Amino acid sequence: MLVERGLQALNVELVSDAYAIAANYLRRSGAIPDTLVTNERLLEIIIKLLQHGELNKIRLANKAIGRFETQSEARAVA
Repeated sequence: MLVERGLQALNVELVSDAYAIAANYLRRSGAIPDTLVTNERLLEIIIKLLQHGELNKIRLANKAIGRFETQSEARAVA
């Protein structure tokens, strides 16, 4: 299934799967709250990675986790 977001067509299933993997890890590590609310920052990271050509859901999730944690550390220092 494809959905238009701006001029880019995104694979909703890929984004959904990668988000679920990354969010589950980040919830368990305490980096994001354990709620049903979508973390917009994590979702943005995943979409940007997808737009830059990452199509494997496991690599997409792992890269998103890394970027999310890096950004969180930078925000904590600032």
